[in-house]
Amino acid sequence: MKKLTHDFYVRDTITVAQDLLGKLLVHRMESVERIGRIVEVEAYLGAHDLAAHSSKGITKRTQVMYGPPGRAYVYLIYGMHHCMNVVTEPEGNGAAVLIRALEPVANLPGNTKGPGLLCKAMGITRERDAHELTSDDFFIAEPETADRIGIIKRPRIGVDYAGDWAHELLRFYIEGNAFVSRR
Repeated sequence: MKKLTHDFYVRDTITVAQDLLGKLLVHRMESVERIGRIVEVEAYLGAHDLAAHSSKGITKRTQVMYGPPGRAYVYLIYGMHHCMNVVTEPEGNGAAVLIRALEPVANLPGNTKGPGLLCKAMGITRERDAHELTSDDFFIAEPETADRIGIIKRPRIGVDYAGDWAHELLRFYIEGNAFVSRR
């Protein structure tokens, strides 16, 4: 496995989101390597995107979204589910990509169809917030062989409060993959 470099994450958020499909999320903990293939993501484009957490400005919770890129933004929803994002674009933009679903590759117990479920299966908690994704224990990598994939574009899930932004086609998933959270 070859880890993605910092340069991968500095790019446009939509490009990074689509390019993350098929990559491997790796979390090494307690001498176990948990690996999942990224099959579904959502792009959050910065402070002007009313569905993005960064639209509320820089807070203690959102400051990691503003950079540097290539870090994990991990937050808790409903007081019980962790969600993981990948910070993108140059510092100051507040952009990130939510990882929505994984196809299990190694040592992934449980369901990985949904952002909270995949974090539970991967053992990802707020302790990984702001963690550099080029580290040795938590990173994203190229698979040994890359399959050609078709990418489906849909509106993001659960952002009805965001006005017109709720209808933007910023959710991407691998066509025909059985581990996508919703069609």
